[in-house]
Amino acid sequence: MTAKVRTAVVGATGYAGLELTRLLVRHPRTGKPLLLRGRDGERQGLADLAEAFPGLAGNGGYPLESFSWEKFKQRGVDLLFLATPHEVSRALVPEAVSRGLRVVDLSGAWRLKQEANRAVYGFEDKDLRAASQLTKEAVYGLPELNREQISNATVVANPGCYATSVILALAPLLRAGLVDKEKGIISDSKSGVSGAGKEPTSRTHFVSVADNLSAYSVFGHRHTGEILEQLQLKAQELIFTPHLLPIPRGILSTIYLHLARPSAPREVESRFRKFYKGATWVRVFSTPQLPQIHFSLHTNYCDLGFCLADDRQRLVLISCIDNLLKGAAGQAVQNMNVMYGWSEAEGLN
Repeated sequence: MTAKVRTAVVGATGYAGLELTRLLVRHPRTGKPLLLRGRDGERQGLADLAEAFPGLAGNGGYPLESFSWEKFKQRGVDLLFLATPHEVSRALVPEAVSRGLRVVDLSGAWRLKQEANRAVYGFEDKDLRAASQLTKEAVYGLPELNREQISNATVVANPGCYATSVILALAPLLRAGLVDKEKGIISDSKSGVSGAGKEPTSRTHFVSVADNLSAYSVFGHRHTGEILEQLQLKAQELIFTPHLLPIPRGILSTIYLHLARPSAPREVESRFRKFYKGATWVRVFSTPQLPQIHFSLHTNYCDLGFCLADDRQRLVLISCIDNLLKGAAGQAVQNMNVMYGWSEAEGLN
């Protein structure tokens, strides 16, 4: 029997970290990961993850240990998952790489190549040279676009949830040159409250969210740079507006664009099916059926559909994902599968 890959998770007390832990425990090639608290003192009062999430009770427990680089060596850890704040991941990854670990980082610390886009995070790197080199080497972890690079990567930067939904919807048409970029692309994206993280704020308080729908971070959301870089768009070619839905999880992106030339619905659908042929976790819906949030909830699927106007040039795309799975933990495990040459479905069905 093939030896299991030994994994560790830093940041398991958050929503994405919890989902990641659940997936790794069930994964046939990994088993229960080493769970470490962040060096910032994350949840120092907890001895076991089940204290924060009682649904995990049993199964021998999920002990939370204090952070120590020596523990990775002692336990023979091969792959480190970081479900930590952006600035924490930015500090930890260079040290992890220097110690021979492969890393899948769920934060935004290493997703962006262009300094202008990365400025939104305000990183202050202690070793500018090392950070610059890792920024170049880190692979954007969207397997449907970067599978080959991910397979050989040391650092995989797991994409943002909104960015995943938008990039997967637009990539087939943009790469085929079918989008009239001069007329602009509008992405109206809506997410459940878990996308804002586990720590409550005045914006995510029940009283603010229930029976409400609100836009936020207009022209300033951190995922905008990812969309621009991965799709090779100029800032003036995209308007991306995120909204907060009064639901726990799920993302629906409605994307408006003009095609560069009149096209038939069957041609548009064919482009998507050809582009994602063999892609385990993308489902293309035949028009007029459109994805809905509850179709992809609790799965690693990105569901894609479209509606073409009678003029055959105005197009509306619909993209749905579970923000905690395909938008975070599920995609992280999918990336791990690619890194080790396993089926992308391993541990995710």
